[in-house]
Amino acid sequence: MTTIHPKLLKQLKEYYKPGTKVKLLHMSDPFTYIPPGTTGVVSCVDDAGTIHTLWSNGSTLGAVFGEDSVEKIQEGELE
Repeated sequence: MTTIHPKLLKQLKEYYKPGTKVKLLHMSDPFTYIPPGTTGVVSCVDDAGTIHTLWSNGSTLGAVFGEDSVEKIQEGELE
């Protein structure tokens, strides 16, 4: 398991606060498919840096730090 530097973890938690709207850019999980471009709302960032999100397709799979990619989106971009 990869560890995350405490300063970086703090930055992630501040940037992706609960309620932040995000869009998935890439997810590497081979067992669950969430298409790139899927939007969602962050529920929390855990101590491993995983961004837990309620995705618009109903999934709640977290985006793993260093493996998956999400970006913060503006209010008008959320579908």
